Amino acid sequence: MTSYNHFTVPNQFVEAAGIRFAYRKFGQETGIPIILFGHFRSNMENWDPAVTNGVAKDRPVILFSNAGIGLTNGTTPDTVAEMAKDAILFIDALGFKQVDLLGFSLGGFIAQQITLERPDLVRKLVLGGTGPEGGQDMLTYIPEVTRVATNAVPVLEDFLYLFFPQDETSQNAGKKFWERRHQRKTDLEPATSPAVMQAQANAIGAWGIPNPAYPRLKEIKKPVLIANGYNDLMVPTINSYILFQHILNSKLILYPNSGHGFLFQFPQEFVTDVTLFLDQA
Repeated sequence: MTSYNHFTVPNQFVEAAGIRFAYRKFGQETGIPIILFGHFRSNMENWDPAVTNGVAKDRPVILFSNAGIGLTNGTTPDTVAEMAKDAILFIDALGFKQVDLLGFSLGGFIAQQITLERPDLVRKLVLGGTGPEGGQDMLTYIPEVTRVATNAVPVLEDFLYLFFPQDETSQNAGKKFWERRHQRKTDLEPATSPAVMQAQANAIGAWGIPNPAYPRLKEIKKPVLIANGYNDLMVPTINSYILFQHILNSKLILYPNSGHGFLFQFPQEFVTDVTLFLDQA
């Protein structure tokens, strides 16, 4: 393994098509790398080190910020298709011929699109807390969810509401996640700007326009692990089942008493499930 982990890995940069992408690579030196795509308004600081360091025990892990986010320059597109094109530029710039993808929430939209556009590039796909283009109840959200998700400066209470059920056990798990994600102290990325938030909101809105035929899901032939909590406020859990129904080579795992942040509530279990899936022939 490299001597780096989530807390110590330095920022690196690679340029493609005029975009200077910021990224962090750590974990095993060899093997198929897994590239992580985060949620609405997130950057590299929003990942749970219990997840990233856990997955990195067995493979290279790459966190990155797409165009316009964090330390990456350029303009954030307002469509998932364009976000996927920028991400492909990044992957190609690193010289990888094949990668695994882990897409969480909005990141899951982008990971699906990459797999559709460049199936040669993707070996396996992990989709967490996400849904298909045209999914169920993905166009409009509970007003309180929209209000909290777009607060100018997200705070602990926002994450506890959006990502975790309101019972004491789940809320305590959310507070522990919050502590873990703030343990990195150096080379931090700046928060996403209002312009990024608006572009991502536009992309999410367009992706959520209902289309119950889900015409492109059957085009995904790669092995897919789909995971979610039992009651996701952000991307309703039914959409994980819809993905499972329409992607032939897929497996679905739902975690108990959890929501959108299931992977942060059950990081060890999630790492175990992801590792087993990626290691299978």
